[in-house]
Amino acid sequence: MRGAGDYMIVTPSYPLLQLKALPETLRWFKDVLRLGEYKTQQRVFVVSKTGEKRLWGKAQETPTRIIFGYAAEPESLESATAKAAWLDEAGQRRFKSESWEAIRRRLSIHQGRILITTTPYNLGWLKQRIYDAWKAGDKEIDVIRFESRANPLFKQKEWESAKAHLPRWKFDMFYRAIFTRPAGLIYDVFDEAAHKCPRFPIPDEWARYIGLDFGGVNTAAIFYAKDPKSGRLYAYREYKAGGRTAAGHTAAILHNEPMPAAVVGGSLGEQQWRDEFIAAGLPIQAPRISEVEVGIDRVYGSHAQGKIMVFDDLSGYLDEKLSYSRAVDANGQPTEKIE
Repeated sequence: MRGAGDYMIVTPSYPLLQLKALPETLRWFKDVLRLGEYKTQQRVFVVSKTGEKRLWGKAQETPTRIIFGYAAEPESLESATAKAAWLDEAGQRRFKSESWEAIRRRLSIHQGRILITTTPYNLGWLKQRIYDAWKAGDKEIDVIRFESRANPLFKQKEWESAKAHLPRWKFDMFYRAIFTRPAGLIYDVFDEAAHKCPRFPIPDEWARYIGLDFGGVNTAAIFYAKDPKSGRLYAYREYKAGGRTAAGHTAAILHNEPMPAAVVGGSLGEQQWRDEFIAAGLPIQAPRISEVEVGIDRVYGSHAQGKIMVFDDLSGYLDEKLSYSRAVDANGQPTEKIE
């Protein structure tokens, strides 16, 4: 520990916290090292004065706590100011990118370190922001990859059985810790090498387009600019915010933006949302396509033909694009259900 103060342990969900991270932490900190007590209602482990003496040789003026949280609710992580954090199974889809950002904010004052222990599950924010940054030479990140058989308790027979019976993508991710394009990934045609590009100044004459997704908690938008020569669309900005009126969203969306050529948002049944934004000065049209699967096919085809490029700093959009998946069955085959 980096002295007295608050520390965080975060898992994707509360059941996962109860399953492993919490009992293991209590086994060591409470039963073996006898450093303090766990407060069940607050989900906080408090280091006692005796525990402080064991850790630092004397009692501390500042109390020390380990705060347990879960990333399915990013707002629950916003009240702490911590010195370090352990994120367990942060690669799961339920561990949202917003939670990662919230944890980073909680550690910023103390420049706290983060330990992530996880299996790769998809190609979302963990790969985009951590693994890819490390591969690109980021000196503040270290990645240690090891296969399941590196565990001395893991049987070689289990390794061979998994290799023989599992789909290659699942074996590579779950047993070899290799980021692999999973079965069920809806936009599996999206090629990071071919469809991402560095940010560049967009010419003023390029037409702009905005797609909106309304929500009671958050409203999201993606901004495109169209190259008049190639006809290619470039996704250049993303927007996601809550706690605003339609007028507030409109002001933020249009800030420093030319008037878009077209804005499309919501489902056919969300006309009331559109009316609110229209009244605030953002003329939103209803989508011409009502079926989700048809819309997916249209976007899939555009990616396949190289008609859409994405600026490589749109981390939220890329997280969604590379983790948007169909559920898989017991045999690892995609189903019709979208997760």
